[in-house]
Amino acid sequence: MLVIPGAANAHDCDGVTRRDLLRVGGSGALGLTLGQLFGLQAASANNNAAQAPPGGPGFGKAKSVILVYLQGGPSHLDLWDPKDDVPDKVKSVFNPIPTKLTGVRFTELLPKLAQVLDKTTLIRSMSYSPNGLFNHTAAIYQMHTGYTTDKVSPSGQLEPPNAKDFPTIGSNVIKFKPPTVPMLPFVMTPRPLQESNVVGKGGGAGFLGKAFDPYLLYPAGDDMDLAKMDRIRTDDLQLRDELTATRMERRATLRETVAKGMPELEAAVAKHDLDEYYGKALGLVVSGRAKKAFDLTAETPATRERYGKNTFGQCCLLARRLVEAGTRFVEVVWPKVANSDNHSWDVHTDLSKRMKTQSAPMLDAGLSALIADLDERGLLKETLVVAVGEFGRSPQRGVSTSGNGNSDDGRDHWPYCYTAVVAGAGVKRGYVHGKSDKTASAPVEAPVHPTELLATVYHSVGIKPDTIVYNHLNQPRELVKGEVVTGILG
Repeated sequence: MLVIPGAANAHDCDGVTRRDLLRVGGSGALGLTLGQLFGLQAASANNNAAQAPPGGPGFGKAKSVILVYLQGGPSHLDLWDPKDDVPDKVKSVFNPIPTKLTGVRFTELLPKLAQVLDKTTLIRSMSYSPNGLFNHTAAIYQMHTGYTTDKVSPSGQLEPPNAKDFPTIGSNVIKFKPPTVPMLPFVMTPRPLQESNVVGKGGGAGFLGKAFDPYLLYPAGDDMDLAKMDRIRTDDLQLRDELTATRMERRATLRETVAKGMPELEAAVAKHDLDEYYGKALGLVVSGRAKKAFDLTAETPATRERYGKNTFGQCCLLARRLVEAGTRFVEVVWPKVANSDNHSWDVHTDLSKRMKTQSAPMLDAGLSALIADLDERGLLKETLVVAVGEFGRSPQRGVSTSGNGNSDDGRDHWPYCYTAVVAGAGVKRGYVHGKSDKTASAPVEAPVHPTELLATVYHSVGIKPDTIVYNHLNQPRELVKGEVVTGILG
């Protein structure tokens, strides 16, 4: 819904009230005008020295980031770090297969990803010691913000999202690196981060304010509805039928004329570059740039099949389209709530069936297609892709590590060792960073803490990880307290 500013009960020459502010109804900005959103982002960027180049490999190589967030905690032993010569309780039930990298094996669940591994860095040494982080919510929060919270229940649950939360990484990125074109800066799809009844924790702008929240694209349908991306609705990103682009442009001209006739007002607001922000907001809606990016039907049937005709695959395809259009940060959340059955990675039971027939085929097709497609289009060199969950799964099947029950065909939560896949934007190609021990229980080389992975993302987009932001109490806080993993950067 598009509305133009003006006085109460006053109308412009074509009959639309000018009282209200230009806004995008129902968007992730939750009522903020697009002009405000662009203005706040630019002001934040101008008022901080975060972009001062510190040098070092990979700094500022990424124009966009795609975070493929595998909420639920995928089993590294059953996907990309299988082990031989170990007890049956540790060994994967799936057969190992070769990859494009000599001596590096996946399980049979990832044949397509195995063939694009030469375009990526595989981090096999993700690790942290939990502090109330054995369950999903707190671990998800840490993975997205780089911080833990004081209020963690014995089960690892947190309180619902609030304005005191640390910002999610995407919000920090768009604060310091707003888009250079009139495009949605940060998009999250197809569902919120969630464990049990705690929804969205770690996924918002927190104390940065609503202007830096993601645009939330959550199509209707439950988590098992694999066709929900065919029903994307973006009515808030288009003009009403009765409003043509010509009429909107005419109103913009009228606004400029009025402004020029009020020199005192113009001088008072000159430093805010209102025309620039208004123009970006108007351009976003009138040009249809965002609307077009969301139109998956513009892709060939073969391309859509390549990614997988399911929610995850089509979200990966959408992520590619969004970064092409100028979106700075896209987060694809695994389309199943963390602690659940069926397509979830939370495989306390029925691992051998669920991973083989449900979750792994979707991951294999979607992530491999995203990496290969970006590379083929020349976009991978400026797009950072990160695929990671909040933890891995226990080396031994059938044991409890988090208080949950586990069958003989299930693995519990395991933060001490797991795997991430990173590609693009200065990241080494065909490289394995770190190494797990004989049972994939702990790193034996180059451990990487989640905060260090986040620091590397900030570094890649040209933001110093120790940049200071101010929380709701105006207290200084670093973006993240972690060192950049320079070993994965070329």
